[in-house]
Amino acid sequence: MDMTLEVIPLPVSDIDRARDFYRDKVGFHVDIDQEVMPGMRIVQLTPPGSGCSIALGEALWEYTPGKTPAPGAYQGLQLCVADIEAAHAELVGRGLDVSEPVRYAESDGATFMYFTDPDGNGWAVQEYRKRAEEPLHKLLGDQAGG
Repeated sequence: MDMTLEVIPLPVSDIDRARDFYRDKVGFHVDIDQEVMPGMRIVQLTPPGSGCSIALGEALWEYTPGKTPAPGAYQGLQLCVADIEAAHAELVGRGLDVSEPVRYAESDGATFMYFTDPDGNGWAVQEYRKRAEEPLHKLLGDQAGG
């Protein structure tokens, strides 16, 4: 049985502010921004090239077992890019307050930069240079066909 991770609900205090932040500063695409049932507005955003989205919505947590996380409670969310210097320049150009890239080792996958959203949810951006020649969507497509 295949399983895919496609949506991560993200706890935020202001859906519009978070939508604008992820769309305008981080460059995510707004897939959905609507009331999907009475009283439940969902905003779903996807990073360019990703198969996984984030979902923002106050009533989301009513349908999820367990405790409702506080806005800003999520840390360690991670994005991957093929060229961290180019990604840094683009994000800074969008007005995102993102750290300078830090190279922890010379190996591929060992360079990171960091930012937080307006609520304090913490993100890492990892450079994975192999993605330049082997984008994830192509790799998954090849595996499905082979």
